[in-house]
Amino acid sequence: MAITVDKTISEIVENGLCTGCGTCVGICPMDAIEMVIEHKKGIYIPQLDEEKCNQCGLCFEVCPGHAVDFKQLNLEIFGKEPDDILLGNYLNCYIGHAANHDIRYNSASGGLVTALLIFALERGIINGALVTKTSEGKLFEPQPFIAGTKEEIVSASKSRYCPVPANTALKEILDQDGKFAVVGLPCHLHGIRKAEAMNNKLKQRIVLHFGLLCSETHTFPALEYILCQVGINPQDVIRFDHRGEGRWGQFAATLRDGQRRPLSYREHWTKLLRSFFIPVRCTLCSDHSSELADVSFGDIDLPEFQYDSIGVSTVICRSKIGEHLVKEAASSGVVEVRKADRDRLVHSKAAAFYRKKRDLKVRLSLFRLLGKAVPVDTTNLVKPNFLSYVYVLFLYAEICISRNRWLWRLIKPISTVLGLGERFLGKRE
Repeated sequence: MAITVDKTISEIVENGLCTGCGTCVGICPMDAIEMVIEHKKGIYIPQLDEEKCNQCGLCFEVCPGHAVDFKQLNLEIFGKEPDDILLGNYLNCYIGHAANHDIRYNSASGGLVTALLIFALERGIINGALVTKTSEGKLFEPQPFIAGTKEEIVSASKSRYCPVPANTALKEILDQDGKFAVVGLPCHLHGIRKAEAMNNKLKQRIVLHFGLLCSETHTFPALEYILCQVGINPQDVIRFDHRGEGRWGQFAATLRDGQRRPLSYREHWTKLLRSFFIPVRCTLCSDHSSELADVSFGDIDLPEFQYDSIGVSTVICRSKIGEHLVKEAASSGVVEVRKADRDRLVHSKAAAFYRKKRDLKVRLSLFRLLGKAVPVDTTNLVKPNFLSYVYVLFLYAEICISRNRWLWRLIKPISTVLGLGERFLGKRE
């Protein structure tokens, strides 16, 4: 693959196309890039040290922000383009959970990622895993790192609902010998797969790609808003847990006085925040189910699990190595899985799939109309309908409101009205 010389990550940032994934930092041979928080937008962006930069163009080429050739990457990874527009390439779908009760209960949904990483580590399949935990001393900021023990993997369980520059840790993988797993959102895996195409050492060392289902992430101010809604000063929080404690779980803020304040995940995050506080670049992504992963994981919302209080996961096995790992772990009693119907899984996440695969056409058209840069994405998309245009207008209105603190008082009433509207319209399909 030819490298585009003289183009750097700075061009991506200037065009507003950076996903904040951190791939450029992890792959830069000159250590010329650092991820910093852009406080006005509440996201991570790369900052280029032009004195260190040698203009090699590698950061531009591995960046998923400006382009992801899904057709070519699918050919390289799976040997064929996907037949399924919504789900991508896959071998089998499952529903399952970790066999260990503590891992299952204290994870985001089912604990399968944690259980499978520990299984792979103990079997010698990997020597470590790229995962993310909360930074020590920086409460609301994530810390990507390479976990090399069971305890370190467990410390990174649960989701983190904020921008995460996970791929900065690729540098650690390049600096160490061994085999590694990576865990990330779709944008992280897009960057990793592009980087592997450019760096054979990285491709040989990463043997497992775990992808998380993602509708979108939220900016850093989202958490501040949630805490303020329940009367908690963010400065008083010394620990904050995202999810865990059973299916759907809850946020839990531990205060300086020792008081622990649990907050319902579904009530405060899913229903209240809705599309507020979403980074604009997230709205231009076509991948909900981490289509370039070996195995994808996420919440499941089917009627038969509505009374499950511990946690279950959707599992989409896409590659032979991913399928083999899940089956081996199941045979060893580490996880419990059963085959699931593809249509029912997609139906349970219909709104998220159609936001990505149908509404995206409208979003891209709107950006082009306004003269804004859009990413090059070779994914096949579904034809939009009338509701696609309506939802897109609400989406960007909500983002604009959340960017202005003096408008935050409108978020709760708008969320309530939109919730009633969705009940009236029924589930999106």
